[in-house]
Parts: sequence; C-alpha cells; structure tokens
Amino acid sequence: MPIALAPFAVETSNEYKFRKILDDVIQANLRRTGAFNLLPLPPQDPPLRHDLELSPGFFETWKNLGTHALVVGTLDENLKTQRIVTSFRVLDTLRSVDLGGLSLKSPQGTNEARTVAHKVSDFIFESLTGEPGFFSTRIAYVVRRNTNSHTLMISDSDGFNERPALKSVTPIISLAWSPRGDRLAYVSFETGKPVIFIHRLATGKRTILANYKGSNSSPAWSPDGKTLAFVLTKDGTSQIYTSSVDGKNLKRITRVRAINTEPSFSADGSRIFYTSDQGGSPQIYSISSQGTGRSKRITFERKYNARPVAGPKGSFLSYVTQIDGKFVIAIKDLTSNEEKILSRGPRDDSPSFAPNGNWLIFFKYNKRKRDTFCRISRRKS
Repeated sequence: MPIALAPFAVETSNEYKFRKILDDVIQANLRRTGAFNLLPLPPQDPPLRHDLELSPGFFETWKNLGTHALVVGTLDENLKTQRIVTSFRVLDTLRSVDLGGLSLKSPQGTNEARTVAHKVSDFIFESLTGEPGFFSTRIAYVVRRNTNSHTLMISDSDGFNERPALKSVTPIISLAWSPRGDRLAYVSFETGKPVIFIHRLATGKRTILANYKGSNSSPAWSPDGKTLAFVLTKDGTSQIYTSSVDGKNLKRITRVRAINTEPSFSADGSRIFYTSDQGGSPQIYSISSQGTGRSKRITFERKYNARPVAGPKGSFLSYVTQIDGKFVIAIKDLTSNEEKILSRGPRDDSPSFAPNGNWLIFFKYNKRKRDTFCRISRRKS
C-alpha cells in the first residue's frame, strides 16, 4: 500500500530531535512489515499539522499523487514539564476518510521517543490493515557471554532499548511470556538442577513454580494467565503437568510412557500441544488441557516435528521441522491441515507468535556472525 508520512510539525530544537527519532522508527517499523510502500513527500510550506482543516479537494489532491493514505502530526514541547505531546492523524486518501489519531504525552528521552513511535506505528498499522499492530510488544532472550555469564534481556520489538532483567552464572532457558506481558516464566539452573521460576518484570520479584525431584522444564502459560503447563520427570519419564500460578493444584496431563515435552496451550485453552516420541520419532500431539480423553497426533509430514507453539488466535500452529537435514520453521492451519514452510534453515528454532497472531519471531543460527532473531509473516508462501 503506498502511503506518505508527513514530517511532524515542530518549532523547538528539542522537538526536532524528537521528530528525527519518530520518523526513523516509524518508517523502519512500517517498512519491515512489507505491507507499505513509503512514498517521498514533496516539501510542504507550512508543514502539515494534525489539526489541519480538510479543505474541499484535499483528499483528491493526495490521491492524485499516488498515495492511499497520509499521516500528519504535530509535536508540542511543554518547557515547564519538559514533556512533549505527540499528536497525529491517519487520513485514508483513497476513500476520503479521516481514520482518527492519538495525542501521546511523554518525556523527551531517546527511549521515550522510540516508545511513542511504536505506539504511532501500531495505530497506523491497525487503521490501514484492520489488524492490531505489534510494534509496542517486547521480546525476551538470553545473552551468553561465556559459560559463566548468562543475562536475561528484555528489548523493544525492534531489538532497541535493551535492558537486563536477570544475570546468572548458570543457564537460563525456556522463556515464556505471560498473556499480559507482565511476567516471564523460565528455567534456571542456579540451584544445581533445572527449576521453573516466575519473574515479575516490574518489581524483579521471582517465585519458584516447580522444583520437584528430577527435571522441571518447558513452562507455558494458559491464555487466561491462571495456569501453566510444564514438564516433570519426578515419576521417571518426561510427562506434562499443569498447576496454578502459585504452583498449587498440580495435575498430570500425559500418561504415555514416552518423552512428552514442550507444551503449548491452544488459543482457547482447551487443549495442549506437545512433542512426543511415542510413535518412534519426535512428532506433535494434542490432548485436552484437563488430561481427559486420548491424545491426537497432529504432524505426519516428516520424521521430525517439534517445538510446537499455538497462535493466540485462530487455528494456527507453528513448529520446527526437518527437511533435507535442515531445521526450518513451519506453520499449519489446523482447520484445513495446510502446511507452509516459512524459513530456509539450516538451524532455525524457537518460533514465537506476535500478539496479533499474524507474525512470528524465531531464532536463526549464523555460522559467521552472532546468532539473530528473525521476524516473518505467517502468510509467507
């Protein structure tokens, strides 16, 4: 979709600095989606403000320039509070419709400007596509400097504004966001064995969810945030259990004597997808989240399918599969049973859906440079 982003109207030097960050981040966000073609804008004198009057012929003029939408905005600095108000509107020039906008107050710092830019990007994206934006979400990952240095990091969705949440001399693995994004569940080896913790990000408070005999691993949140599924070996083999967030009400879900691991709740919370070798090779199954009834095999395409993660809406399931010796990211529509391969490998791993369910992020191993995260649309063919 061809769109134009008018430079936000500014007056003070601080507003100019703030605008530079806004422009850069918003443009980068929208370009990354592949949904927009950002058109160069002819000079505007005076600058287009968010409160401009839409004169007769306004929409037609911009439509004739080849743009389907126009974003206009204004920055206003309050010298007393040292805060900036970012006001903007999204105009659908193709249909001659004012799609509305927002006014956002914030401090003047770089990170604050980036936060505002992500919120503006979310509004633009949803206004023009009908899908919720995902730019204001955060990502969590672990940076390993060496065998004795592991840091749990939180950053904006574009990898900027990175900050540490936990430092450890032992590994931190299996990160899982709570539905509200205020807590992380993960596995830490700080006690000498794998134990599941829940970490409240605002306060840094950590509580133990599961510390049973043997291994405690692979936490996954239910959609309502009241229950977690995880894997225990306390009874001999890897089995999936659930409990409430405080660790109480422990319930065994799987009972097949096999390696059952990597649980993920369905979008409605009624079922749990997981990896099991009960058929002789790693495949994905599902079972009632209450542990009732028989399990159902989901994948049949190849000899290796693992790391299932259910989308937050609809019936999509992403996972890692192996093709010609390469580990790649796949997605399956469970309604039509149609599968798509989304990446090329050779060692892609850990897919995770954005909150809107239409984008995924995954880990990509790079032989000649540091490992990275990649983002991709689930609609990729």
